[in-house]
Amino acid sequence: MGFGDLFWLIFFAIAMQPFLRQKFLEIARQKAIEAIEKKRGSRVILLVHRQETMNLLGFPIMRFIDINDSEEVIRAIHLTDKDVPIDIILHTPGGLVLAALQIALAIKKHPAKVTAFIPHYAMSGGTLIALACDEIVMDEHAVLGPVDPQIGEYPAASLLRAIKRKPLENIDDKTLILADVAEMALKQMKENLKIILNDKYPPEKIEEIAEVLSQGYFTHDYPITYEEAKKLGLPVNKDMPIEIYQLMKLFPQPIRRTPSVEYIPLPKKGTKE
Repeated sequence: MGFGDLFWLIFFAIAMQPFLRQKFLEIARQKAIEAIEKKRGSRVILLVHRQETMNLLGFPIMRFIDINDSEEVIRAIHLTDKDVPIDIILHTPGGLVLAALQIALAIKKHPAKVTAFIPHYAMSGGTLIALACDEIVMDEHAVLGPVDPQIGEYPAASLLRAIKRKPLENIDDKTLILADVAEMALKQMKENLKIILNDKYPPEKIEEIAEVLSQGYFTHDYPITYEEAKKLGLPVNKDMPIEIYQLMKLFPQPIRRTPSVEYIPLPKKGTKE
């Protein structure tokens, strides 16, 4: 073997590393999912969004809930017998309302128990999906978020508040149109929440939860902690299986530079005298 052949062999091995690493991760994830399903007797569905990077140019790409996600989740639900529980693991900043609502309604219609596991965060559309589940298991440091609609770059509730603070003749047509759309969006989201929450709470509790979460009482990125979710009356608990954390380790965030958090990944116990 000449130097040129050795060079190309090394180059090929280096070029194949990302592909092989991804394949090994996929295999490990499938095995972890199978282990959880066997232990809990359920169908496990993951909805995990990480910031990704384009292979060649290195541009960061933020991923959100989209129509492709709703199609895949609904397909997984259709492939699940009606008497088989579903465990959906959520790690997402939210995304397209239509897609999140489709997933939430499909989950609500599943006859067997559906449990949402939130190891870190499920904001906006992720919270909408969690609310459709029979049980929400959160890490004690995990958060949910409001589901108030956004009109472009503006919160719908803020648009309505803004037009009330100026005389009508001083408001441009575009703002008035946006405010009209915002009013419809707020009504629609509240009604959708009531549908999702129906049969889970008394009518007055459904009204309270739908009002608080959808009508713009907080900023859209406001973190609803476990304690706040409990106080609001959501069916949350902190009994997170260790297997969920282990599975999340198989979804590493792509790193292009020196990591911002480092530690020795071993349990640390105090010394006994």
